[in-house]
Amino acid sequence: MKNEVNVVILGAGASGLMLSALLEDDNILIIDNNSKVGSKILISGGGKCNITNGKVKPSNYLGNQRFIRNIIKRFDQNDLLNWFGERGLKTLIRKNNQFFCENSAKDVVDILKKEISSKSIQLQTVVKSIEQKSDFFEVKTSKGTVVAKKVVVASGGLSFPKIGATSIGYDIAKRFDHTVHTLSAGLVGFTVQPEQFFFKSLSGIAIDVKITVETADKNREINGALLFAHKGISGPAVLDASLYWQKGKITIDFLPSLSIDSLKLSKKNISRALALPSRVAKTFLEALNIEDKTANKLSSDEWKKLEVLKAYSFAPAGTFGYSKAEVTKGGVSTDEIDASSMMSRKVDGLYFLGEVLDVTGELGGYNFQWAFSTAYVCAKSLNK
Repeated sequence: MKNEVNVVILGAGASGLMLSALLEDDNILIIDNNSKVGSKILISGGGKCNITNGKVKPSNYLGNQRFIRNIIKRFDQNDLLNWFGERGLKTLIRKNNQFFCENSAKDVVDILKKEISSKSIQLQTVVKSIEQKSDFFEVKTSKGTVVAKKVVVASGGLSFPKIGATSIGYDIAKRFDHTVHTLSAGLVGFTVQPEQFFFKSLSGIAIDVKITVETADKNREINGALLFAHKGISGPAVLDASLYWQKGKITIDFLPSLSIDSLKLSKKNISRALALPSRVAKTFLEALNIEDKTANKLSSDEWKKLEVLKAYSFAPAGTFGYSKAEVTKGGVSTDEIDASSMMSRKVDGLYFLGEVLDVTGELGGYNFQWAFSTAYVCAKSLNK
Protein backbone atom coordinates (compact mmCIF):
# COMPACT_ATOMS: atom_id res chain seq x y z
CA MET A 1 0.00 0.00 0.00
CA LYS A 2 1.30 3.46 -0.91
CA ASN A 3 1.14 6.44 1.43
CA GLU A 4 0.98 9.76 -0.48
CA VAL A 5 2.27 12.96 1.19
CA ASN A 6 3.57 16.35 0.14
CA VAL A 7 6.78 16.15 2.18
CA VAL A 8 8.61 13.20 3.72
CA ILE A 9 11.22 14.06 6.37
CA LEU A 10 13.87 11.44 7.01
CA GLY A 11 14.93 11.82 10.64
CA ALA A 12 13.20 12.69 13.92
CA GLY A 13 16.15 14.59 15.38
CA ALA A 14 16.59 18.30 15.99
CA SER A 15 16.45 19.45 12.36
CA GLY A 16 13.67 17.08 11.31
CA LEU A 17 11.45 17.92 14.28
CA MET A 18 12.01 21.66 13.96
CA LEU A 19 11.24 21.56 10.24
CA SER A 20 8.02 19.68 10.91
CA ALA A 21 7.07 22.19 13.61
CA LEU A 22 7.61 25.13 11.24
CA LEU A 23 5.81 23.67 8.21
CA GLU A 24 2.30 24.99 7.65
CA ASP A 25 1.34 21.92 5.62
CA ASP A 26 0.06 18.99 7.72
CA ASN A 27 0.36 16.51 4.85
CA ILE A 28 3.85 15.46 5.80
CA LEU A 29 5.42 12.30 7.19
CA ILE A 30 8.46 11.95 9.46
CA ILE A 31 10.28 8.63 9.18
CA ASP A 32 12.90 7.46 11.68
CA ASN A 33 14.47 4.11 12.52
CA ASN A 34 14.46 4.88 16.27
CA SER A 35 11.70 3.89 18.68
CA LYS A 36 11.30 7.45 19.97
CA VAL A 37 11.78 10.98 18.68
CA GLY A 38 14.65 13.25 19.65
CA SER A 39 16.96 10.52 20.98
CA LYS A 40 20.13 12.59 20.57
CA ILE A 41 18.48 15.67 22.07
CA LEU A 42 17.55 13.72 25.18
CA ILE A 43 21.12 12.61 25.96
CA SER A 44 22.89 15.83 25.00
CA GLY A 45 24.48 18.13 27.54
CA GLY A 46 24.30 15.50 30.26
CA GLY A 47 20.52 15.37 29.82
CA LYS A 48 20.21 19.17 29.91
CA CYS A 49 20.57 19.83 26.14
CA ASN A 50 22.77 22.82 25.34
CA ILE A 51 20.51 24.12 22.56
CA THR A 52 22.65 27.09 21.49
CA ASN A 53 25.37 29.56 22.44
CA GLY A 54 25.15 33.23 23.31
CA LYS A 55 27.77 34.01 20.67
CA VAL A 56 27.35 32.24 17.34
CA LYS A 57 29.68 33.11 14.45
CA PRO A 58 30.60 31.27 11.24
CA SER A 59 34.12 30.92 12.66
CA ASN A 60 32.66 28.56 15.30
CA TYR A 61 32.10 26.09 12.48
CA LEU A 62 34.24 23.95 10.21
CA GLY A 63 32.90 24.41 6.69
CA ASN A 64 32.17 26.99 3.98
CA GLN A 65 32.01 30.25 5.92
CA ARG A 66 29.82 32.13 3.44
CA PHE A 67 27.31 29.27 3.27
CA ILE A 68 27.18 29.07 7.08
CA ARG A 69 26.80 32.85 7.47
CA ASN A 70 23.89 33.00 5.01
CA ILE A 71 21.96 30.41 7.03
CA ILE A 72 22.78 31.45 10.61
CA LYS A 73 21.86 35.09 9.99
CA ARG A 74 18.32 34.08 9.00
CA PHE A 75 17.67 32.26 12.26
CA ASP A 76 20.29 33.01 14.89
CA GLN A 77 20.60 32.15 18.59
CA ASN A 78 18.26 34.98 19.62
CA ASP A 79 15.57 33.82 17.20
CA LEU A 80 15.95 30.27 18.50
CA LEU A 81 15.77 31.27 22.18
CA ASN A 82 12.73 33.45 21.48
CA TRP A 83 10.97 30.63 19.61
CA PHE A 84 11.47 28.14 22.43
CA GLY A 85 10.90 30.79 25.11
CA GLU A 86 7.49 31.65 23.66
CA ARG A 87 6.60 27.99 24.09
CA GLY A 88 7.64 27.84 27.71
CA LEU A 89 11.23 26.59 27.62
CA LYS A 90 13.30 27.86 30.54
CA THR A 91 17.05 28.04 29.98
CA LEU A 92 20.11 28.85 32.02
CA ILE A 93 23.59 29.94 30.95
CA ARG A 94 26.57 27.77 31.84
CA LYS A 95 30.08 27.06 30.56
CA ASN A 96 30.94 30.15 28.52
CA ASN A 97 27.61 31.32 27.11
CA GLN A 98 26.09 27.88 26.53
CA PHE A 99 22.31 27.82 26.92
CA PHE A 100 21.08 24.70 28.70
CA CYS A 101 17.57 23.61 29.63
CA GLU A 102 16.79 24.62 33.20
CA ASN A 103 15.03 21.33 33.86
CA SER A 104 15.93 18.68 31.29
CA ALA A 105 16.36 18.01 27.58
CA LYS A 106 12.92 16.40 27.65
CA ASP A 107 11.47 19.92 27.74
CA VAL A 108 12.84 20.60 24.25
CA VAL A 109 11.50 17.33 22.89
CA ASP A 110 8.09 17.87 24.53
CA ILE A 111 7.76 21.32 22.95
CA LEU A 112 8.65 19.96 19.51
CA LYS A 113 6.28 17.00 19.90
CA LYS A 114 3.45 19.36 20.84
CA GLU A 115 4.16 21.54 17.80
CA ILE A 116 4.01 18.55 15.44
CA SER A 117 1.00 16.83 17.00
CA SER A 118 -0.98 17.26 13.76
CA LYS A 119 1.80 15.70 11.66
CA SER A 120 2.39 11.99 11.02
CA ILE A 121 5.42 10.15 12.46
CA GLN A 122 6.49 6.64 11.54
CA LEU A 123 9.12 5.26 13.94
CA GLN A 124 11.15 2.04 13.85
CA THR A 125 11.11 2.32 10.07
CA VAL A 126 14.11 1.65 7.85
CA VAL A 127 14.44 3.43 4.50
CA LYS A 128 15.45 0.87 1.88
CA SER A 129 15.60 2.95 -1.28
CA ILE A 130 14.54 6.24 -2.86
CA GLU A 131 13.73 6.69 -6.54
CA GLN A 132 12.82 9.90 -8.32
CA LYS A 133 9.97 9.57 -10.78
CA SER A 134 8.70 12.37 -13.05
CA ASP A 135 7.46 14.81 -10.41
CA PHE A 136 7.61 12.81 -7.20
CA PHE A 137 9.82 10.53 -5.11
CA GLU A 138 9.10 6.92 -4.25
CA VAL A 139 10.50 6.04 -0.82
CA LYS A 140 10.53 2.32 -0.07
CA THR A 141 10.68 1.47 3.62
CA SER A 142 10.42 -1.55 5.89
CA LYS A 143 6.78 -0.60 6.42
CA GLY A 144 5.70 0.09 2.86
CA THR A 145 6.15 2.69 0.15
CA VAL A 146 5.73 6.44 0.53
CA VAL A 147 5.14 8.74 -2.43
CA ALA A 148 6.17 12.35 -1.82
CA LYS A 149 6.61 15.55 -3.80
CA LYS A 150 9.55 16.58 -1.60
CA VAL A 151 12.13 14.61 0.38
CA VAL A 152 14.08 16.21 3.23
CA VAL A 153 17.14 14.35 4.52
CA ALA A 154 17.56 15.25 8.21
CA SER A 155 18.97 11.93 9.35
CA GLY A 156 22.07 13.19 11.18
CA GLY A 157 25.53 11.64 11.09
CA LEU A 158 27.32 8.50 12.25
CA SER A 159 27.97 9.49 15.86
CA PHE A 160 26.17 7.60 18.65
CA PRO A 161 25.37 4.40 16.73
CA LYS A 162 23.85 3.02 19.94
CA ILE A 163 20.90 5.38 19.48
CA GLY A 164 20.33 4.45 15.86
CA ALA A 165 22.78 6.57 13.86
CA THR A 166 23.24 5.22 10.31
CA SER A 167 24.81 6.28 7.02
CA ILE A 168 21.41 6.66 5.31
CA GLY A 169 21.77 10.41 4.69
CA TYR A 170 25.12 10.01 2.98
CA ASP A 171 23.89 6.98 1.04
CA ILE A 172 20.98 9.01 -0.33
CA ALA A 173 23.30 11.87 -1.26
CA LYS A 174 25.57 9.51 -3.19
CA ARG A 175 22.56 7.83 -4.79
CA PHE A 176 21.67 11.20 -6.31
CA ASP A 177 25.24 11.95 -7.39
CA HIS A 178 26.18 14.34 -4.59
CA THR A 179 29.73 14.79 -3.35
CA VAL A 180 30.18 13.51 0.20
CA HIS A 181 33.37 14.78 1.76
CA THR A 182 35.41 12.37 3.90
CA LEU A 183 33.58 11.37 7.07
CA SER A 184 35.26 11.08 10.47
CA ALA A 185 34.42 11.27 14.15
CA GLY A 186 34.29 14.85 15.44
CA LEU A 187 34.24 16.41 18.92
CA VAL A 188 35.87 13.26 20.25
CA GLY A 189 38.79 12.21 22.45
CA PHE A 190 42.25 11.23 21.18
CA THR A 191 44.02 7.92 21.61
CA VAL A 192 47.76 8.25 22.16
CA GLN A 193 51.05 6.79 21.02
CA PRO A 194 53.09 4.42 23.26
CA GLU A 195 55.25 7.38 24.31
CA GLN A 196 52.15 8.96 25.88
CA PHE A 197 50.76 5.82 27.53
CA PHE A 198 51.68 7.32 30.91
CA PHE A 199 48.73 9.71 30.37
CA LYS A 200 46.41 6.78 31.07
CA SER A 201 47.68 6.48 34.65
CA LEU A 202 46.15 9.92 35.27
CA SER A 203 42.65 8.85 34.16
CA GLY A 204 39.90 10.95 35.72
CA ILE A 205 42.00 14.07 36.35
CA ALA A 206 41.16 17.31 34.51
CA ILE A 207 43.43 20.32 34.04
CA ASP A 208 43.26 23.57 32.05
CA VAL A 209 45.45 23.63 28.97
CA LYS A 210 46.02 25.40 25.67
CA ILE A 211 46.06 23.12 22.61
CA THR A 212 47.49 24.17 19.25
CA VAL A 213 46.43 22.14 16.22
CA GLU A 214 48.57 22.34 13.09
CA THR A 215 46.35 22.72 10.01
CA ALA A 216 46.99 23.39 6.33
CA ASP A 217 45.67 26.97 6.38
CA LYS A 218 46.39 28.20 9.91
CA ASN A 219 47.07 26.83 13.37
CA ARG A 220 44.10 26.66 15.74
CA GLU A 221 44.47 27.48 19.43
CA ILE A 222 41.94 26.09 21.90
CA ASN A 223 41.83 26.92 25.60
CA GLY A 224 39.91 24.80 28.09
CA ALA A 225 39.87 21.64 30.12
CA LEU A 226 41.72 18.45 29.21
CA LEU A 227 40.58 15.21 30.83
CA PHE A 228 43.00 12.30 31.11
CA ALA A 229 41.13 9.11 30.20
CA HIS A 230 41.67 5.34 30.03
CA LYS A 231 41.97 5.56 26.25
CA GLY A 232 44.03 8.76 26.10
CA ILE A 233 42.82 12.33 26.47
CA SER A 234 39.38 13.92 26.30
CA GLY A 235 37.60 16.96 27.77
CA PRO A 236 36.21 20.12 26.13
CA ALA A 237 39.54 21.45 24.80
CA VAL A 238 40.45 18.09 23.25
CA LEU A 239 37.00 17.67 21.71
CA ASP A 240 37.25 21.07 20.03
CA ALA A 241 40.81 20.28 18.91
CA SER A 242 39.55 17.10 17.23
CA LEU A 243 37.40 19.24 14.96
CA TYR A 244 40.49 20.65 13.26
CA TRP A 245 42.90 17.73 13.63
CA GLN A 246 43.86 15.89 10.44
CA LYS A 247 46.34 13.16 11.41
CA GLY A 248 49.08 15.67 12.20
CA LYS A 249 50.63 16.93 15.41
CA ILE A 250 49.03 18.78 18.27
CA THR A 251 50.93 20.82 20.86
CA ILE A 252 49.70 21.10 24.44
CA ASP A 253 50.67 23.81 26.89
CA PHE A 254 50.06 22.12 30.25
CA LEU A 255 50.93 25.38 32.07
CA PRO A 256 48.98 28.02 30.12
CA SER A 257 48.97 30.57 32.96
CA LEU A 258 52.49 29.94 34.20
CA SER A 259 55.97 30.93 33.01
CA ILE A 260 58.78 28.44 33.59
CA ASP A 261 61.18 31.31 34.33
CA SER A 262 58.96 32.48 37.20
CA LEU A 263 59.67 29.22 39.05
CA LYS A 264 63.44 29.28 39.04
CA LEU A 265 63.90 30.99 42.42
CA SER A 266 61.12 29.07 44.17
CA LYS A 267 62.03 27.12 47.31
CA LYS A 268 59.05 24.82 46.85
CA ASN A 269 59.49 21.34 45.47
CA ILE A 270 59.04 21.56 41.73
CA SER A 271 55.99 19.26 41.86
CA ARG A 272 54.24 21.90 44.02
CA ALA A 273 55.61 24.92 42.19
CA LEU A 274 54.16 23.74 38.86
CA ALA A 275 50.60 24.49 40.04
CA LEU A 276 49.35 21.18 38.68
CA PRO A 277 47.53 18.46 40.63
CA SER A 278 50.23 16.65 42.60
CA ARG A 279 49.70 13.35 40.79
CA VAL A 280 49.97 15.01 37.39
CA ALA A 281 53.09 16.97 38.30
CA LYS A 282 54.89 13.93 39.74
CA THR A 283 53.92 11.73 36.78
CA PHE A 284 55.31 14.23 34.29
CA LEU A 285 58.49 14.70 36.32
CA GLU A 286 59.00 10.94 36.29
CA ALA A 287 58.35 10.78 32.53
CA LEU A 288 60.89 13.60 32.00
CA ASN A 289 63.39 11.95 34.35
CA ILE A 290 63.53 14.96 36.70
CA GLU A 291 63.99 14.52 40.44
CA ASP A 292 61.30 16.17 42.57
CA LYS A 293 63.46 18.63 44.51
CA THR A 294 63.26 22.33 45.36
CA ALA A 295 62.90 24.34 42.19
CA ASN A 296 65.93 26.55 42.83
CA LYS A 297 68.17 23.46 42.80
CA LEU A 298 67.23 22.26 39.32
CA SER A 299 70.04 22.21 36.80
CA SER A 300 69.92 24.08 33.51
CA ASP A 301 69.39 20.75 31.71
CA GLU A 302 66.42 19.98 33.99
CA TRP A 303 64.90 23.40 33.32
CA LYS A 304 65.30 22.75 29.62
CA LYS A 305 63.46 19.43 30.01
CA LEU A 306 60.65 21.20 31.89
CA GLU A 307 60.08 23.55 28.96
CA VAL A 308 58.34 20.64 27.22
CA LEU A 309 55.36 21.19 29.54
CA LYS A 310 54.78 24.50 27.75
CA ALA A 311 54.90 22.87 24.32
CA TYR A 312 54.30 19.12 24.52
CA SER A 313 54.05 18.08 20.88
CA PHE A 314 52.90 14.69 19.56
CA ALA A 315 50.69 13.10 16.92
CA PRO A 316 47.62 11.36 18.39
CA ALA A 317 47.29 7.72 17.36
CA GLY A 318 43.64 8.29 16.45
CA THR A 319 40.30 9.10 18.07
CA PHE A 320 37.86 7.29 20.35
CA GLY A 321 35.64 6.74 17.28
CA TYR A 322 31.99 7.34 16.45
CA SER A 323 30.71 5.61 19.60
CA LYS A 324 32.19 8.43 21.69
CA ALA A 325 31.93 11.26 19.16
CA GLU A 326 29.47 14.12 19.55
CA VAL A 327 29.23 14.70 15.79
CA THR A 328 30.39 13.58 12.35
CA LYS A 329 32.88 15.70 10.42
CA GLY A 330 32.54 15.86 6.64
CA GLY A 331 29.33 15.22 4.74
CA VAL A 332 27.31 16.46 1.80
CA SER A 333 29.14 19.20 -0.08
CA THR A 334 27.57 22.61 0.58
CA ASP A 335 28.62 23.70 -2.93
CA GLU A 336 25.76 21.50 -4.14
CA ILE A 337 23.13 22.96 -1.76
CA ASP A 338 21.17 26.20 -2.16
CA ALA A 339 21.66 28.20 1.06
CA SER A 340 18.37 30.07 0.52
CA SER A 341 16.28 26.87 0.65
CA MET A 342 18.53 23.91 1.62
CA MET A 343 17.47 22.27 -1.65
CA SER A 344 19.91 20.29 -3.74
CA ARG A 345 21.28 22.13 -6.74
CA LYS A 346 21.30 18.78 -8.55
CA VAL A 347 17.86 17.36 -7.75
CA ASP A 348 14.71 19.46 -7.48
CA GLY A 349 12.65 18.59 -4.42
CA LEU A 350 15.53 16.99 -2.48
CA TYR A 351 16.75 18.82 0.64
CA PHE A 352 19.55 18.28 3.18
CA LEU A 353 19.62 19.62 6.75
CA GLY A 354 21.81 19.67 9.83
CA GLU A 355 24.65 17.28 10.56
CA VAL A 356 24.47 15.40 7.24
CA LEU A 357 25.97 18.49 5.58
CA ASP A 358 29.70 19.22 5.50
CA VAL A 359 29.42 21.71 8.38
CA THR A 360 30.47 20.93 11.94
CA GLY A 361 30.29 23.24 14.94
CA GLU A 362 32.52 23.48 17.98
CA LEU A 363 31.42 22.22 21.36
CA GLY A 364 28.90 24.46 23.09
CA GLY A 365 25.48 24.37 21.45
CA TYR A 366 26.65 25.25 17.94
CA ASN A 367 25.55 22.01 16.30
CA PHE A 368 22.01 22.22 17.64
CA GLN A 369 21.88 25.83 16.45
CA TRP A 370 22.96 24.63 13.00
CA ALA A 371 20.27 21.94 12.96
CA PHE A 372 17.54 24.42 13.93
CA SER A 373 18.78 27.16 11.57
CA THR A 374 18.87 24.87 8.52
CA ALA A 375 15.38 23.66 9.41
CA TYR A 376 14.11 27.25 9.54
CA VAL A 377 15.58 28.11 6.13
CA CYS A 378 14.09 24.97 4.61
CA ALA A 379 10.67 25.62 6.17
CA LYS A 380 10.58 29.18 4.83
CA SER A 381 11.17 27.83 1.34
CA LEU A 382 8.68 24.96 1.57
CA ASN A 383 5.98 27.19 3.07
CA LYS A 384 6.05 29.35 -0.06
